Amino acid sequence: MHASSGYLGLLLVFLIAAVIAVPLFRRLGLGAILGYLAAGVAIGPDGLSLVPDPDDVLAASELGVVMLLFVIGLELSPARLWVMRRKVFGTGGLQVFVSAAAIAAIAAMGVDGWKAPLVIGMGLALSSTAVGLQLLAERKELTTEHGRVAFAILLFQDLIAIPLLAAIPLLGAAKALERSAPPLDSVVIAVGAILAVVIGGRFLLRHLLRVVARARSVEVFTASALLVVVGNAWIMDQAGLSMGLGAFLAGVLLAESEFRHELESHIEPFKGLFLGLFFIAIGMSIDLDVIADQPAMIAAGVLGLLALKMAVLLAVGRFTGGLDWRQAVQLGAVLAMGGEFGFVVFSEALKAGLMDAQLRDQLFVVIGLSMAATPLILLVVSRWLREHPSEEKKREPDDIDHEHPRVIIAGFGRVGQIVGRMMRAQKIAFTALENSADQVDVSRRFGTKIYYGDPARPDLLRAAHADRAEVFVLTTDDPDANVRTARLVKRMYPHLKVFARARNRQHAFRLMDLDADVTRETFHSSLVIGRKVMQALGVPEEEAERNTERFRQHDEQLLRRQHLVYDDEAALVASSQEALVDLETLFEADLSPDEAAEDDGDAGR
Repeated sequence: MHASSGYLGLLLVFLIAAVIAVPLFRRLGLGAILGYLAAGVAIGPDGLSLVPDPDDVLAASELGVVMLLFVIGLELSPARLWVMRRKVFGTGGLQVFVSAAAIAAIAAMGVDGWKAPLVIGMGLALSSTAVGLQLLAERKELTTEHGRVAFAILLFQDLIAIPLLAAIPLLGAAKALERSAPPLDSVVIAVGAILAVVIGGRFLLRHLLRVVARARSVEVFTASALLVVVGNAWIMDQAGLSMGLGAFLAGVLLAESEFRHELESHIEPFKGLFLGLFFIAIGMSIDLDVIADQPAMIAAGVLGLLALKMAVLLAVGRFTGGLDWRQAVQLGAVLAMGGEFGFVVFSEALKAGLMDAQLRDQLFVVIGLSMAATPLILLVVSRWLREHPSEEKKREPDDIDHEHPRVIIAGFGRVGQIVGRMMRAQKIAFTALENSADQVDVSRRFGTKIYYGDPARPDLLRAAHADRAEVFVLTTDDPDANVRTARLVKRMYPHLKVFARARNRQHAFRLMDLDADVTRETFHSSLVIGRKVMQALGVPEEEAERNTERFRQHDEQLLRRQHLVYDDEAALVASSQEALVDLETLFEADLSPDEAAEDDGDAGR
């Protein structure tokens, strides 16, 4: 009972620390991982000492890294790698190896031999996949040019981490025997274990999962998913290799199977929990005494790492990633930090005898502080870039040589492109205007005649010969810019019929104030889904189509009525409630007498 209470108390400490720290750090814009690290520091030996020995926790929590590698393997199908091969293996490979060589050369000045500097260089060359992708997602930059290059580099880093983790035990064995190469028996065992995982996974895993799937038991499938991960990790561990290597190989083998998404959904909750525990354990392993005893050395290590990797990322992003200097700066800011794999690499290096505990602790502190500094660096870089306008903002509008357009399309994104394709198919002359230079360049590569410029500028509208057009199609994504453009067009060219895309009802009301013909961007697709759902539930096709059309007419009438009172919230709420009752009455009127009587009987019961 006493031991049980001890485990419960330890679990309670971890949960309380995570629940307090992670939301706080997310609110501060610093990310969940830094919250876990801070929680680990707070409850660890150098904090409140609630968990005096982090080593046992760290050993157990390594399962989180194993599961992360399995999920990464599930994402890496050969076809996807082939499409991204140049950026992944070209830009990503160059960043890792140049950074590793530079860091290793510096490390060799203070560390004996070549194995430890090599491991240090490779470990610090890696960046945090979790932190980097999270920061890009929060800033909505995953689909930008530097976001795509960052993803490719992180993808290569995830790939190179696998052989690096596999090589560390072999390097350690070679060092122990004072040989320049790993012993032959270790190599044979390692190769045999890898072949066993690959061949066994190729011929056994899918058959095993098919048998389990026929049982239709969620619990059994979850257990099978965990068995795949833990079993392959165990095989590699017994061969003296990294457990993550086995999990990664299993993930790759199942990346194109029919069970990929099901496996990921079952592993994801466990991965999140164990990864959180892993980062808390890493936080507990950060020795604050190291910072207190050697502040100058730690500061030099953090600043040196950030500066060196930033320089390398600027160079590879600019010259091999196809980025301009502003995008390369953003790439450097988000990936200059150390990464979570560095913690794993240096922990493995300590086990293999390639470095001592003091050096590992110093490297842990450098990585942790570099990760903590990254959100702050991004804030500074973003502010600096805002104060120094980009070339895109300074770019002058294009000269428009199309003098007789019947239609002007403002905004050539998802909606504008479809409208343009329909006009081209009908051989209707149109002029497309787009305020994103990247979108203009991409569209031109695909053969579309499109002009750069802000459609809310009077001089651009005059250059586009809006006075000769008949229709103005407004599909820009920003609601405020959308309304501003509509107001300008109506003032300068009242003869133009304006068709505008609206994000929601409030946006639609503002456009309707300007007498624009409004189409809500998700309304019609929602009607199609609703009709299909009714049919899937047994409603006859004709009745489903009739009800869908009635709903469309009813909602459009409601939109016009609410437009008259949309600035009065009380009246708007009342009209919505009345419309709901009217809609139910409208649908009930369509029931046959027998159906109506049956419904009345159900109501009576």
